Amino acid sequence: MDDPNAQTSTDPSERRPITLASLSLGATLGVVGALFGVLATEAGLSTAQACAMSLLVFTGATQFTVVAILNSGGSIVAALLSGTVLAARNLAYGPIVAPWFRSSSRAERLLIAQLVIDESTAVGAAQRTDPLRKYGFLAGGLSVYFFWNLGTLLGALMGNLVQSPEAFGLDAAFPAAFIALLLPHLRTSEGRRAAGIAAVLVGAALTVLPGSAAILAAVLGAVIIGWNSKALPSEFEAEPA
Repeated sequence: MDDPNAQTSTDPSERRPITLASLSLGATLGVVGALFGVLATEAGLSTAQACAMSLLVFTGATQFTVVAILNSGGSIVAALLSGTVLAARNLAYGPIVAPWFRSSSRAERLLIAQLVIDESTAVGAAQRTDPLRKYGFLAGGLSVYFFWNLGTLLGALMGNLVQSPEAFGLDAAFPAAFIALLLPHLRTSEGRRAAGIAAVLVGAALTVLPGSAAILAAVLGAVIIGWNSKALPSEFEAEPA
């Protein structure tokens, strides 16, 4: 029997459901991107700065963490350190994604690296052959990238028009956004362990450190726990073909 991973092309009928799922995923996350845009302007970022962050950083947890720390009065150094630590987790996806792009040039892989996030990796890994995994990764990544940045722009423009965010309940948006980002990770024992230890750490750190430093301590603690666990939760592992 031929190895399905040896295929070099995919049938349009196989790509269609992946495309539709990717568009649906992107549109959903575009709403979260709009929320980020609103909160970024509330934290003092301009529309251009909020859009630049989404274009260049493109990782939701990191972006929300940075603006949350800034909004709470934390320093730019603490915000950037926390964001960098959180973004570093995407390095674990490199060995999963790399085999799908063996034939790509170095320049192409450099551009593709911008799309390495949870969602694009999950869409790619869910497919049954390497060509479909490559297509799923690109479809999911490009869809999320487009809608996330469109949502950020619209949210930032809307945020500039809102004079009193509290009147619209936006003061509760930060914790709500973080809960939404946290919930999927609680499906694994590693995620629950990291979340529990981070909660204990931030609670203890708040008694002796300012808010931004306490958050940074919790982030570092959670990353240390994650580093000693599996590189990826089971839902990101591709099924054998």
